[in-house]
Amino acid sequence: MVAAHTSSHSSESAEWIICLDKRPAERSGEDVDIILARLKNVKAFERFHPSLLQQICLCGFYECLEKGITLYRQGDIGTSWYAVLSGSLDVKVSETLSYQDAVTICTLGTGTAFGESILDNTPRHATIVTREFSELLRIEQREFRSLWEKYHQCMAGLLAPPYGVMESSCSADRMPDKENISNNAFVSVSKHQNKTSFIENPAKPHPKCISQVPSEKILRAGKILRNAILSRAPHMIRDRKYHLKTYRQCCVGIELVDWQMQQSSCIHSRIQAVGMWQVLLEEGVLNHVDQELSFQDKYLFYRFLDDEQEDTPLPSEDERRESLEELQDTLLLLSQIGPDAHMRMILKKHPSERAADDLEIIYEELLHIKALSHLSTTVKRELAGVLIFESHAKAGTVLFSQGEEGTSWYIILKGSVNVVIYGKGVVCTLHEGDDFGKLALVNDAPRAASIVLREDNCHFLRVDKEDFNRILRDVEANTVRLKEHGQDVLVLEKSISSSQTPVHGASSSHYKYKVMSGTPEKILEHLLEMMRMDSQFTESDSALDDFVLMHCVFIPNNQLCPVLMAQYPFRTVTASQGSAQEKLDYTLNNKRRVIRLVMQWTAVHGDHLQEEDVSVTFLKEFLMAVCNDAKAIPPLRDHLTELERIVKRNAEDATSSQKKPVKPLSQHKILLRQFSMGDEKLHKRQPIKSNDEILFKVFCCDHTYTTIRSPVAASVREVISAVADKLGSAEDLLLVNLSSSGEKVVFKPNDVSVFSTLTVNGRLFACRRDQLDSLTPLPEQEGPSSGSLASFELMSSKDVAYHMTSYDWELFHCVHELELIYHTFGRKNVKKTTVNLDLFLRRFNEIQFWVITEVCLCSQLSKRVQLLKKFIKIAAHCKDYRNLNTFFAIIMGISNPAVSRLSQTWEKLPSKFKKFYGEFENLMDPSRNHRAYRLTVAKLEPPIIPFMPLLIKDMTFTHEGNKTVIDNLVNFEKMRMIANTVKIVRYCRSQPFSPDSPLASKNHPEVRSYVCQLNVIDNQRTLTQLSHGLEPRRS
Repeated sequence: MVAAHTSSHSSESAEWIICLDKRPAERSGEDVDIILARLKNVKAFERFHPSLLQQICLCGFYECLEKGITLYRQGDIGTSWYAVLSGSLDVKVSETLSYQDAVTICTLGTGTAFGESILDNTPRHATIVTREFSELLRIEQREFRSLWEKYHQCMAGLLAPPYGVMESSCSADRMPDKENISNNAFVSVSKHQNKTSFIENPAKPHPKCISQVPSEKILRAGKILRNAILSRAPHMIRDRKYHLKTYRQCCVGIELVDWQMQQSSCIHSRIQAVGMWQVLLEEGVLNHVDQELSFQDKYLFYRFLDDEQEDTPLPSEDERRESLEELQDTLLLLSQIGPDAHMRMILKKHPSERAADDLEIIYEELLHIKALSHLSTTVKRELAGVLIFESHAKAGTVLFSQGEEGTSWYIILKGSVNVVIYGKGVVCTLHEGDDFGKLALVNDAPRAASIVLREDNCHFLRVDKEDFNRILRDVEANTVRLKEHGQDVLVLEKSISSSQTPVHGASSSHYKYKVMSGTPEKILEHLLEMMRMDSQFTESDSALDDFVLMHCVFIPNNQLCPVLMAQYPFRTVTASQGSAQEKLDYTLNNKRRVIRLVMQWTAVHGDHLQEEDVSVTFLKEFLMAVCNDAKAIPPLRDHLTELERIVKRNAEDATSSQKKPVKPLSQHKILLRQFSMGDEKLHKRQPIKSNDEILFKVFCCDHTYTTIRSPVAASVREVISAVADKLGSAEDLLLVNLSSSGEKVVFKPNDVSVFSTLTVNGRLFACRRDQLDSLTPLPEQEGPSSGSLASFELMSSKDVAYHMTSYDWELFHCVHELELIYHTFGRKNVKKTTVNLDLFLRRFNEIQFWVITEVCLCSQLSKRVQLLKKFIKIAAHCKDYRNLNTFFAIIMGISNPAVSRLSQTWEKLPSKFKKFYGEFENLMDPSRNHRAYRLTVAKLEPPIIPFMPLLIKDMTFTHEGNKTVIDNLVNFEKMRMIANTVKIVRYCRSQPFSPDSPLASKNHPEVRSYVCQLNVIDNQRTLTQLSHGLEPRRS
């Protein structure tokens, strides 16, 4: 189950943890299934056989450790093996076995495993310390040895020397420098035949393809494409003459791209088609007549593998018919793997040969590599120009050895490596997105460890030392630091301007200066100075837009308002230089800049400004200042009308909000269904404001309840006070989120807006601390006991998808951009609520559970098959409506173990629907940071409802990977990166949602009512038990 997290309580216990906390002998089959569902998503176990994973579920233990905890020390005799489920741990090694001089050599992240020294009782090779809150799976020595004896072939890939396989290497087998590869098409890392690294020659073409033996899948794809061409456009494959030479049975690159784009709607661009043909070229199924290894959309000749032999027979009628039937599936397959092939093709070019489009594609890829998340945009763009692609075919290959000179920095693009230290063995494993080798370059020191391939077919991005040092030098050389009183107050980065507008005698016009960090006041001052008054608020002012969007993180409104007022010049310039007109123009432009910024500020913040008296007061004072200035400077009158409208709207709304009497709940613009527990009206949803009041039930231990009225933004302390007043109790009470499975989360007194953070069927309880263990879920939290199939099967799939999308769009449209920022940085830290975002994220979880609930409550096999078909059809319609959030939720619901284990149901599902589901699962593939999804959504036009949990993950990734403050200056580059993610949401909503409505349906209100009020079971254990009841486990 992939859940959209709506709460800041990251340590919240999950059901699989409760199962793991049981003694192994007490774990039931349902317990094992629940644990298995979680462990399947752990990278360390992705290659394990299902039976091995089940054994791990039976004998593993769960451990959670706070930051700074030492798990064990170097030299200890080990008792357990560990896998990292979340968080990270530092690996520290000391030459003297003294902890004081230990050096951190690497960090273990999610999906890594360590501690295999327990196999032979050797001392621990390193000290392991938690870097942050971390969750681990622990297996004790006896059970781990037993698993090793039974499954050592399967586990050998996870472990490394001396338990896995490593080939010997000497220091002479180092990776060659770029200078040494110019005369070779291939360069071998070692003289051993089975240890070959393909480093693409930038100067000469390759004599053969990367993959010596094509895979059956790609071989079949090539055959289908060739047969389809011979059936539909046989003239494309023929003998061709060029420069008096005849090339037998060839196609032309540009014609192949044209033909492919005509065959399928899944091919959106010529670049995409080039990547698809590149897949065939890499595997040798399609070959350039001169053995070039890059497919090009040009008048170049290519030949299918089947046409390499003379007198190759033409396909029979049966083969032609089969190929045309399979053509769409083949094109879909190639469209999914084509982007990676295209990326490899670009990376194999010599850096000097990469076009601007190539560099942009590489840069887009680098944005999603976690090892580079802390680097500035400029550095990433520099790296795009120097990165070298490197691939190695065999596990056990030594990439470099301990003690060698450091010559390169590596980033893992695909696969994994083991970090090995002489005498200590494997100290950790690094995976896709991790990097290594940088320390030796930075310190100009020998390699601290050896790097050994952990699996076959690993791909790397490599930056050589010369380029690495040059980029660091260039960054510093292009860094401009402004100081006041000896301290940096603003750090700018100089780069060449993309749109050069030279000014007479000013060579600096070829450069632009980007803010990297600074004090909030100096950043604002600089951005105002750089604002262009002759353009709209567009790219030239994107940094100012980022400031307006992100300022709540580093300068809240109560501090920003005085700064804005100080930036507004109250007098005309009185300097001695310049004519009176020039002084007037200078003053006018400065005033206009601030006016324009204030207007942008109000446009971005919208109704949120009304919630703060300081903002409303500032707007009134600012309007008065502009009105006074307009008397002396007539051009300022142009802005008065708009400013007066803004101030009037905010002032009136703020006043009415403060003076309005407490209204009955029915008079509020919007109700939270779970808050009122009543039927929701079918009117259009409106955003919830933090000062809106709600009625809410708070339960006691005996399941009685009290109803309280409270602002949405109320703190836990305020809620407890209201409950205590109602109950007449002066005792210290706790406020608890109790889920349907009995899991409890105790809220902290300063937590705010906890109403919206509850799980789907969660409820709020108030109790004394000594009553905490006695809390039990309400009967109503269990969810429905029967499915809604009787009414649901009468609704058309398209109607359901339409109304789901319409309702989800309302929820999505209510989410303010600022809520994404509050969620990322923590609501408590910015003292704001995220109630609309919470409800939208909870909707994602609700839809997942709805799918699982309906399937698991359907006892009749034939009806279950129909349900599965219906959900797949609804998902397809949601995808057509560009509702990717609900599309993902439905597919993730179908892939939940409680549904996916129903083998009898899946056996009866028609192959057509299995194929659709397979395609949808491919779109959900999380590899390469959800690259398949990102490529798909990049081709869509708004309106779009994006996969919100992934956007939240992107923002969290940027936030946690970059410091907010560096050397007492705001890290504005981080603000820019997070703002760019927020702007994706802005783009998705830039057009209104108005697809063709299936209004002909008579059940319009019923369908709308149904999708708005889904009744679900959100207890994974209950769902798993129901699933086993439908189809018991086969022996």
